[in-house]
Amino acid sequence: MRAVFSLPTAADTVRLGQALAHACPWSGSAPRLLYLSGELGAGKTTLAAALLETLGADETVRSPSYALLETYSLREGLGVHLDCYRLAEPRELEQLGLRDYFRAHTLWLVEWPERAGSELPAADLGVRLSSTKSGRSAEIEALSVAGAAWLALVTATLPSQS
Repeated sequence: MRAVFSLPTAADTVRLGQALAHACPWSGSAPRLLYLSGELGAGKTTLAAALLETLGADETVRSPSYALLETYSLREGLGVHLDCYRLAEPRELEQLGLRDYFRAHTLWLVEWPERAGSELPAADLGVRLSSTKSGRSAEIEALSVAGAAWLALVTATLPSQS
């Protein structure tokens, strides 16, 4: 399942993040993973911040570009925001102790997942943000059964262009 959303303004990107948060299928047995791809400035961190803040993150969500990893206490569990942009090689992720975060009631938001190689589990949703003449767009692809249910709920809330 795939859907494309037009995001002419930053507020539209925030609304998509909020819709993803409201539809998030928390699991008692596994983490949920959302991969965010797109060029610099495409809106990955804006989307991640809207999603995490909607789920109850008390602190300001910022890009984890320099720290690589930020965690947030959420109403339903834990939010893990990982930015792989500065990785020289995927093996650098081993030093972050990521395995401790692969547990139930955890939502992973991974920016630049392509730089992680095969060091991360498969995503439930893949989100590709891109610039267009009218602003931005987000192409979301369900990559698991949970991701398909997640995306179906989002498309029921927000109209997509496909």
